Order: sequence, then C-alpha cells, then structure tokens
Amino acid sequence: MQARETTVNEEVSSQYRNYVLVMLTLVYVFNFVDRQLLVILQESIKNELHLSDTQLGMLSGFTFALFYVTLGIPIARFADKSNRRNIVAASLGIWSLMTASSGLVRNFGQLLLARIGVGIGEAGGSPPAHAMLSDYFPPEKRATALSIYSTGIYFGILVGYLMGGYLNQHLGWRTAFFVVGIPGVIFSLLFYVLVKEPRRGATDVNTTLAIESPSLREVLKRLYATKSFVYLALATGLHVFCLYGVNNWAPSFLARLHGMKNAEIGALLGPLFGIGGAIGSYAGGLLTDHFGKIDQRQYLRIPAYAIIISIPCATGALFLQNTTFALVCLGLTAALQSLYLGPSIAVSHSLVPSSMRSLTSAILFFVLNLVGLGFGPLTVGMVSDWLAPSLGVESLRWAMSIVIMISFGSTTLFLIAARKLTADLQLRS
Repeated sequence: MQARETTVNEEVSSQYRNYVLVMLTLVYVFNFVDRQLLVILQESIKNELHLSDTQLGMLSGFTFALFYVTLGIPIARFADKSNRRNIVAASLGIWSLMTASSGLVRNFGQLLLARIGVGIGEAGGSPPAHAMLSDYFPPEKRATALSIYSTGIYFGILVGYLMGGYLNQHLGWRTAFFVVGIPGVIFSLLFYVLVKEPRRGATDVNTTLAIESPSLREVLKRLYATKSFVYLALATGLHVFCLYGVNNWAPSFLARLHGMKNAEIGALLGPLFGIGGAIGSYAGGLLTDHFGKIDQRQYLRIPAYAIIISIPCATGALFLQNTTFALVCLGLTAALQSLYLGPSIAVSHSLVPSSMRSLTSAILFFVLNLVGLGFGPLTVGMVSDWLAPSLGVESLRWAMSIVIMISFGSTTLFLIAARKLTADLQLRS
C-alpha cells in the first residue's frame, strides 16, 4: 500500500488531530471495558465455576498480564516499522472476539484460555497508539494528549462496571461478555476506515531521527543507560501493583465486607472509578504540562505527590466500617492514583527519538503491567486465601492493605526519577 494512501504527510489540522485523539481514546475505552468486565463479574463466575481467590487473581491479573506484556514488545517493534493504525484496528478486533467467547466457557481452563486471547489482542493496542499520538501532538502538548487518551481507562471502567453489574444481575455473566465484546469488533472496522496513519516524527524538531530503525537491543541499551527511565519504570510498576490490588478486588471487597449486590456495586463503582479516574488522569496531564514548562521534574513529582495523598484515602477505604465513607475514600483513591500515566508516557517518549516510541511504550508497559497487573491482583488473592482460615471474610481486607506500604516505595522511586530527569533530557537534546 502506498504511503500516500495510508499516511498523513502534510500538516494536519488541530481538528483532525483531536479527532484522532477521540478515536484512539474510544479504542482504549473498549480495551478497559473488556478487561474490567471480568472484575465486576468475578463473584458470580467464582460461584458457578467454583474458583478460589488465587484463580481469580490469575484470571484478572497474572496470566492476562504475562501474555499482554510479552507479546507487546515484538508487536511494538513491528509497529515502529509499519502501519500503526492497522495494528490498533486488528488488535481491537481480536480482543473483542475473545471477550465475547468468554461467555461460552464451562470451566477455569477454558476461561483462562479466553483471557489469554484477550491479553494477546490487547498487547497491540497501546504502544502503537502512544506513538501515533506523539506524532500528532508536539512535545509541549503531548502529556495532555496522552492523559486524555488515558482517560479511556476510566471511561472503560465506568462502562464495564455499569453494564457488567446490570447485565450480570438481570441476564447473567455469560450474556454480559457477549453484549460487551461484539460492539468492539464493529468499531475496529470503523477505526480502520476512518483514521489515517501519521507521518513518523512529524512533530519532532530533529526529523532525521525518525528515519532510523533501531533494534530491540539498541532500545534496551539506551533505556537502561537512561536512569530516569529505569526508576520511572520501577515506580510505575509498584504503583500499578497498588492500583490493581485495590481496583480489581474492590467489587469482591464491597460484596463480602459491606454486603452489597452486584448491580449496586457496578452502579456505584462505575462512576467513582470511571469519572474520578478520568478527572485524575486529565488533571495529571494539565498540571504536568503547565508546571513542567517551569521545571521538567514536575512531570514526575506531581504523580509522586498524588500517590502520597492517596495513601490515607486507601487506608480509609479499606478500614472504615461505614459504607458511604469507604466509597468516598475509594473514589478519591482512584482519582489520585490515576495522575501518573499520561506524564509517565510523555516523559518516556521525550527521552527517545520517534523511531523508538512504540517500543519504549511497550517496555514501560512490560514493567508496569508485569509487576502491577501481573502480581497485584494475584498477590492479593493468594494472601486472602492464606489468611481465610484464620480471618474468614476479613482476609480480603487485610490482603488488600499491603498496597499501603508498597505505595511508599513507588513514591520514592518517582522522586528519584524526577531528580535524574533534567540531566537525561539534556543528553537527549
């Protein structure tokens, strides 16, 4: 296919730039609707398929993350040399089909395979999308654009919780998978037809760097030598461990310890996590783009400050006995925990040339999802099973509380990365 047919080679208008941002954000909404749907359905699935908390943690965390992050790197390597629009469209179609197929399973093994399929599909979603946005938006607007894109996480959670909770209670969890998965297949076709591939390096000052096609070894070597990226990747990994350790178990926590029903949980957690998280994600981009003009280290300091404030909120969410107060604390926790992603991706992209950006996103996501999504829900589930004989239903509360201590470690690493950022950016320029 000729480049003229698939690539935006001329200066694009701000309207088209924003249109692409909306389309990519909608793809990310589908990503997290499909991913989080299992979370709101997991108590019903557990009861019907007779699963343990450890198995639930594997389904929503470790097994999904293992395939998601492992395949993300070779797909991102391919995306740095090929049409990223096509990869995003194909990935959306695959993970949506696998979500729909989850409604057909009869045992843990079959559901595990379906979730692996979702992880394989979603591996090709975000890194190419990040790179497209960095080619559409200049550096001074990049954190805001990537943060708006990241709100797709939280709108996806909103839709997933609301639809999943309602459909589960009235039509069953199998129907919920069908209803949510099929629209994603349709939207993948629309995305392929309606979105154009941007010119690689279009918003960079030094466009000659976009021609290079470095190997995975070269990218890893460069990123490892960039200490701010190393500390940033570790910081995001620990932070996402805490984020998923709370979010993925919040529906079960409210059902077991506060006696709430599935539809009620979806109706409450959807807006709390969805709207609260979207506000936090958008604020993270605006705040860091604003204060980053004065001091670039604020791109990483502001997420660190937000995590510090989130610690007492998470404590209240887990240990307050009043359901209303616990829900308010959960919403505040979600909003504060969501500030990190847009600035983290923007900083990562600012440290490398455009030809490395898909792969850089994939490497960042490899660390944060393997550590965070992979081990966060799984660790909480294992600790909950281990404590259950002595603590009963209270075991989940104490298992989830491990995120409080880990948040301190994440904050420290963000601040160390911020301290090293200025020198690394000077080397890049």
